Amino acid sequence: MTALDNSAITYDSEIREGVLGRSYRALSVGIVSVVLLIAFEATAVGTAMPVAARELDGVSLYAFAFSGYFTTSLFGMVLAGQWSDRRGPVGALTGGIVAFAAGLLVSGTAGVMWLFILGRAVQGLGGGLVIVALYVVVGRAYPEPLRPAIMAAFAASWVVPSVVGPLAAGVVTEQLGWRWVFVGIPVLVVFPLALALPQIRRRAAGPVDAGREAGAFDRRRIRLALAISLGAGLLQYAAQDLRWVSLVPGVVGAALLVPAVLGLLPRGTYRAARGLPSVVLLRGVAAGSFIGAESFVPLMLVTQRGLAPTLAGLSLAAGGATWALASWVQSRSRVEPYRERLMTVGMLLVAAAIATAPSVLLPAVPVWTVAVAWAFGCFGMGLVISSTSVFLLHLSAPEEAGTNSAALQISDGLSNILLLAVGGAAFAALGGGDVTHSVTHSAAEAATTSHPAAFAVVFLPMASVALLGAWVTTRLRERES
Repeated sequence: MTALDNSAITYDSEIREGVLGRSYRALSVGIVSVVLLIAFEATAVGTAMPVAARELDGVSLYAFAFSGYFTTSLFGMVLAGQWSDRRGPVGALTGGIVAFAAGLLVSGTAGVMWLFILGRAVQGLGGGLVIVALYVVVGRAYPEPLRPAIMAAFAASWVVPSVVGPLAAGVVTEQLGWRWVFVGIPVLVVFPLALALPQIRRRAAGPVDAGREAGAFDRRRIRLALAISLGAGLLQYAAQDLRWVSLVPGVVGAALLVPAVLGLLPRGTYRAARGLPSVVLLRGVAAGSFIGAESFVPLMLVTQRGLAPTLAGLSLAAGGATWALASWVQSRSRVEPYRERLMTVGMLLVAAAIATAPSVLLPAVPVWTVAVAWAFGCFGMGLVISSTSVFLLHLSAPEEAGTNSAALQISDGLSNILLLAVGGAAFAALGGGDVTHSVTHSAAEAATTSHPAAFAVVFLPMASVALLGAWVTTRLRERES
């Protein structure tokens, strides 16, 4: 038996074993645990953030604690793509986890709000590095038939944190203080890192092209990454301050952002060119429309229907389970021939969920309508998000996996920033800013504050964007010649 035959037998055996078989168990558990911790942090921080801002006398800077994370993560994504393609994903992954943990510690020990925001910015840089490096690990370490399954595992790792995270963070914040929500997580990172790193070094270390100079980073892309981060930050600032003077940072931000986006995303992304450009565009359209709408659901339920904040947040909890279920469905080998159709169905479900949510502005519509609609919307997202990752790795040459994964994540993160900024500005322009004051009053008082148009102007355009995504799903493969 030849070495080639032995290699084929080993390959077939690993495929049959799956992502939790002996060959991949340590790697799978390690990298999924990293995603689990990031998911827990993301869902827990929102609970502790209001208390932190109040104690640090920084409520006026509250939005920057979120935008600081997102803007630096954009730079981290591009840097990770360059780093992973040229030196392998190990350095980007470990550096990202270290930065993520360091940012948590800085925020958790901050004595003033600006230092807290600095910690969030460092944390965002780490998060951007980690997410792209993990995609490169999947592309290099797992054979193509196993990639849908590990992507489904990534999605499933968000289920428990989406339910337990806010509740656990609330208990910790009340009993021990908000700082423990931040300083407790870095300790937990050690185990998954120790478990996964040996396997990553064995299966995915080093550049794909041994002849490529290890340190030859594309300086133009790094400059564009800085421009996209700064531009996104300026646009967010302008959207949060609706005075005429805010046009200046808004125009400067757009001037930086537009050429940077055109330079960092695949050519033809903005016009939905077939193949990779449409995959990248779809990711942004799906994530931006859904997250842009979801961010306003709890506020709408509290201020317009009088729900308690905890109950309003839990109305979205079932979505974590349906998202994971859909990710599992797309990972089945038997559905592979129908992947594009599933993604079309997914985007239609997302659009329908977003369009249905504001129906609860009518008193006759039961509030549980949102929970049901959002469960279906999350099912649609589970079909789309995991599948875009699978498509991207399928269409990427090994030496381009980092750059293309960075483009996918940039599309995701940037669309969240821009659509949230646009939605927030429209919301504020129609009197939505007055709604937030009612959150501090009783549920009965909140319910008397009526600003339905402010919410409708957020949800209905987001639903239209999601419908556009359904069309983009028809352009994911290039025409056969």
